[in-house]
Amino acid sequence: MRILFVNVEKKAEQHMMKEAGGKTGSLLRQIILGGQDGLVNVLGLILGVAAATNDARIIIIAGLAATMAESISMAAVAYTSSKAEKEYYYKQLAQEKREIEEVPDIEREEIRLIYYKKGFRGKQLNDIVKKITSDKKVWLDIMMSEELGLTESKSKNPVMEGVVVGVSAIIGSLIPLAPFFFTPVANAMVWGLAVSVLSLFVFGAIKSKLTVGHWARSGLEMAAVGTVAAILGYLIGVFLGSVYY
Repeated sequence: MRILFVNVEKKAEQHMMKEAGGKTGSLLRQIILGGQDGLVNVLGLILGVAAATNDARIIIIAGLAATMAESISMAAVAYTSSKAEKEYYYKQLAQEKREIEEVPDIEREEIRLIYYKKGFRGKQLNDIVKKITSDKKVWLDIMMSEELGLTESKSKNPVMEGVVVGVSAIIGSLIPLAPFFFTPVANAMVWGLAVSVLSLFVFGAIKSKLTVGHWARSGLEMAAVGTVAAILGYLIGVFLGSVYY
């Protein structure tokens, strides 16, 4: 019986880890975030510049400048937001720990109220409160997750997130820009748009596996966002080109 229980417990833990997504899911989200933003922003920009100037050198310079600016910005945002999230968690953890030490009666009643709202009553409720508050680590974990809705993400590394998002943004930005190195501007615009829309569709399809929704619908939605950005960039470029050239 003991062996059976251990096997069931181990399978349950593995299932929970699989559902949580783990480090792989987090890494994939960061790659899609950086790649998608870099691609969409640079796509609209270079099509606008191409429509305005029809000069491959200017397009490439503008595209590379936008790539570096976008990538550095995305990396900085990913780093600071991840760092702020961790700092906020540990600040709240320290506060809850202090309150358990200084006003345990109030914190104990908060545990009672949490489980009262879950439907527990009488002796069963008293036993739960007694069991949880007998272990300060468990008590603290329950207060963080149930009262504040916060959980510690040990896998999060602000520096690594910044690097992954930044590199992904560079790669994503180069997708629409690459054709301008090899073909005439008119052809490069068509190839850049086509490859970008296809890449966005793939990003969206993969993203649906990490969240919810049908892969085709998610892919089409993201591809549509890129297409709208490209059209707007192109129209702005046409307008500016007619004014200044």
